[in-house]
Amino acid sequence: MTNTESWDRVATRAVADPQTDTVLYGPDGPTEEELRLIGDVKGKRVADLGCGTGQAAIALARQGATVIAVDDSLRMLDRARSLGERLETRVEWHHSDISDLAFLRADSIDAAISIFAVGEVADLSRFLRQVHRVLRARSAFVFSYEHPLAVAIGREPPASPSPAPIRHVVQESYFATDPVTVEREGEPVQLYIRPISETFTELTRAGFRVEAMAETATSGDSPVPSTIVWRARKEGV
Repeated sequence: MTNTESWDRVATRAVADPQTDTVLYGPDGPTEEELRLIGDVKGKRVADLGCGTGQAAIALARQGATVIAVDDSLRMLDRARSLGERLETRVEWHHSDISDLAFLRADSIDAAISIFAVGEVADLSRFLRQVHRVLRARSAFVFSYEHPLAVAIGREPPASPSPAPIRHVVQESYFATDPVTVEREGEPVQLYIRPISETFTELTRAGFRVEAMAETATSGDSPVPSTIVWRARKEGV
């Protein structure tokens, strides 16, 4: 079973339309209005890699960007396209693995984003090289994914009904090299737990300079961040 098959099944379920007034960097935030990592996109060509339901792609298009949205789940793309049509918002939808951007010319994109998709990428080095190739010089890549600590640490309920608080326990190694299976919207999804230092190193090797990083939690009782957001800028050619 692949992640694409899981997301295909998720896409068939009836849910409320996502908000499309701003980019949402995770299931429970933060938003672009809070972090201000992308900036003004009016008149720019922006690639949304792993667009899912189209939330971020449509939000950026409504702000005046020309958006190229990519996902490897056809059903997710159908759902995103339907939402865009209902909102009368134009987006270029492409069915593709986000690590294979051969359909985009080199140095043709003004900014790239990826929301909660990088954690599913097996070959991070290849993916980053592809993003670097299509971006114009000095352009930004903003991406988010499940914080590696949030994937490694889970919640363990009390053994029996009691007022005792839910405990947080280590379920996976922070340094795990194999993918781990988690549940997302009722379906199994494989994620890669990468130490933050590894992601930083891979960005640097691919020709990016890290400019900002944000770690946020979805609730006040969480002992670790739930989401990590990066902004890196293309250097060199």
